[in-house]
Amino acid sequence: MNTADNLKIGAIYVRVSTGRQDEHELSPDSQIKLALEYGKKNNIFIPEEYIFHEKGGASGKRADNRPYFQKMIGMAKSQTHPFDVILVWKFSRFARNQEESIVYKTMLRKNCNVDVISISEPLVDGPFGNLIERIIEWMDEYYVIRLSGDVTRGMTENAQRGNYQARPPLGYRIEHKGEPPVIVPEEAEIVRMIFHKYVNENLSLLEICRQLNAMGLKTSHNKDFEKRSLVYILQNISYTGKVRWNRTENETNRIRPEEEWIITEGKHPAIITEELFNDAQKRFQAEHTTKHRKPSSTVTHWLGGVLKCSNCGRTLSTSKQIDKRYGRTYYHFQCYGYLKGKCNVSHCISEKKVVPHVLNALKDALDTQDVKFEIKKGTKPEHKSELKLIETAMEKIKDKELRIKKAYRDGIDTLEEYKENKELLLNEKHLLEEKLKTIQTEPDPNTDYKASMLKRISSVYELLLDETASTVQKNEAIKSIVEKIVYNKQQGSLTIYFYLNETP
Repeated sequence: MNTADNLKIGAIYVRVSTGRQDEHELSPDSQIKLALEYGKKNNIFIPEEYIFHEKGGASGKRADNRPYFQKMIGMAKSQTHPFDVILVWKFSRFARNQEESIVYKTMLRKNCNVDVISISEPLVDGPFGNLIERIIEWMDEYYVIRLSGDVTRGMTENAQRGNYQARPPLGYRIEHKGEPPVIVPEEAEIVRMIFHKYVNENLSLLEICRQLNAMGLKTSHNKDFEKRSLVYILQNISYTGKVRWNRTENETNRIRPEEEWIITEGKHPAIITEELFNDAQKRFQAEHTTKHRKPSSTVTHWLGGVLKCSNCGRTLSTSKQIDKRYGRTYYHFQCYGYLKGKCNVSHCISEKKVVPHVLNALKDALDTQDVKFEIKKGTKPEHKSELKLIETAMEKIKDKELRIKKAYRDGIDTLEEYKENKELLLNEKHLLEEKLKTIQTEPDPNTDYKASMLKRISSVYELLLDETASTVQKNEAIKSIVEKIVYNKQQGSLTIYFYLNETP
């Protein structure tokens, strides 16, 4: 007969396989019920707070990915050791990685005096019991390896048939399970506008983000746009109607070599042309992998990659020095070729000298309205998509105006809150109206390019003066209007070469 003297405190760990892959998988409720019945029969009391239920079909392959498992182990390792035994429906619920299973079970037994018991896989006492337990663990791990291989083969074959197997990106949605994604018209317009502005207008990622966010547009996760959002969209070949599979490793998210990718014709409709997508890839590769112009994310100063040597044409490298006595940071620029012995003329110049010169040149251009620049030809952009998006945003503002009026009339908002909300809407409306004017106004071939160039210089100049802007943001901004800045050491001069991508 069971007595209070040998009563044990137990815990229950419950986990359902990802996708319910086991042939005879039991529901969490069934696992808990069987464990509680086992506890009653074996004089094990199980408090409700010691029932650890892993949500969301957590994988048993790695314990790091199971928060409730880690919580349970942490409690077992605490000084109080609140329970004496952990009950699981099967050992595979505890772990399917034999190495991890042995580590955790050994630690629990030796350091915490806690046993792990499978209620459906009883073991005999003695060495044969340990051997059987190891065999069960090995079979569980083998099952995972085999299942993983089967799933990979199945998904690879599915991808080769052109079936979409991932979460659809902005512009698409799945209407019926098992069917190809369909286009979401208003989202597809955003995607087309992003590619158009990047390829045809040659805008920086930062500038595109600002324009999209100013219009109140959101990503597929209903968040504001940022640089990585655009990079994901611009590199997603799905928009051309193709399916790409096996590009990244699931666990590390590392990009695999291109020869391992699977790219096939998909069954979903395209949003953009292959030509436009390829043009976007050419620009991205040129700006992020070229040897002669570093991507903005790698520069240590916002003038990095822009300053050039007048003698050999090479880029001026940036050096950073920190004065520990006063906590000051100093930047100097020197010809890369000179540092490598390939140029015989030193072009060393400090940040203290070059930055004011560049800023003054921008300000002079704005003050005098006189600037020389090169026009880079591009295909004439179509503004229908952008116009439609702005009109949609204007309609949303009207709805917001009605809602804040109603909130004030119903006594939900105070008069001050109503005034504040109204002012925010008026500012948003003003920005959209200004953007609408630039789209609807027909270009004057005599003055439009110059006006556009000055407008771009003005926005870049303001950003460079903004102390909250990052080095990367400033570097991308200066590169969007300046092809290069040539420094002539002997003459003590800096020549700035402005450029403008052709826009209407």
